[in-house]
Amino acid sequence: MTFAKPLAELISRLERLPGVGPKSAQRLAFHVLRMPEDDVRRLAEALREARESLRLCLVCQNFSAEETCAICQDPRRDPAQICVVGEPRDIAAMERLNEYRGRYHVLHGLLNPMDGIGPEQLKVRELIARLSGPVEEVIVATNPTVEGDATALYLAKQLRPIGIKVTRLAHGMPVGGELDYADTATLLSALEYRREI
Repeated sequence: MTFAKPLAELISRLERLPGVGPKSAQRLAFHVLRMPEDDVRRLAEALREARESLRLCLVCQNFSAEETCAICQDPRRDPAQICVVGEPRDIAAMERLNEYRGRYHVLHGLLNPMDGIGPEQLKVRELIARLSGPVEEVIVATNPTVEGDATALYLAKQLRPIGIKVTRLAHGMPVGGELDYADTATLLSALEYRREI
């Protein structure tokens, strides 16, 4: 189907967003066209404002409207623990637990030599610079993928000589999961990270 040039351009721009395929981009574009003009204007303004006013926190590299983010400014946070995550959205997942009271560090990606992402493209230098203070433990909370595991191993290799305790989030069987539905990798991981009861 041929779309009018402005509509085709909108669809093309939406398709570039992660997780948005051609059909989703078309649905979003048509939804935007049906929205009241004021809502469209506010959406465009929110996009522009976010892009122009957000920056990386000078401490943890999370997105922030100020020089340092609210978490880094919070005096109730434990400066002895740093939880390292791959992306800013991972902080939201950890915060939903309402249990972790330390600080964070965002790498803005994971090691992936196939895509040309090495340690130089990540915020590793900034992490190491933070370790001269009261930090006692670095918790690596990267995804349990090949890239996440490679990043965790690289960080452990870099941080152990400094004398910092490096831990990794355990992974394996989900709560409420059934053994016969688990894949081999998940079962192996659950077996490897088992603990005494």
